[in-house]
Amino acid sequence: MQGKADMKGLKISAAVGMASLALAGCVTVEAPTEPIVIELNVNIRQEVIYRLADDAGDTIENNADIF
Repeated sequence: MQGKADMKGLKISAAVGMASLALAGCVTVEAPTEPIVIELNVNIRQEVIYRLADDAGDTIENNADIF
């Protein structure tokens, strides 16, 4: 008896699976027609880094007992 019940459950599961596939929508992905533009406004000035390094060096020299 249990073999028939297992077969019936399997058939129901298969039917539910097929129905869900039939109801699932189709998903399409398309590339945009216009190019993707990324604007970056980056301005890094190297002299700022050197000024900070000089200030840090002076601070360490003037306060050697702290460091």
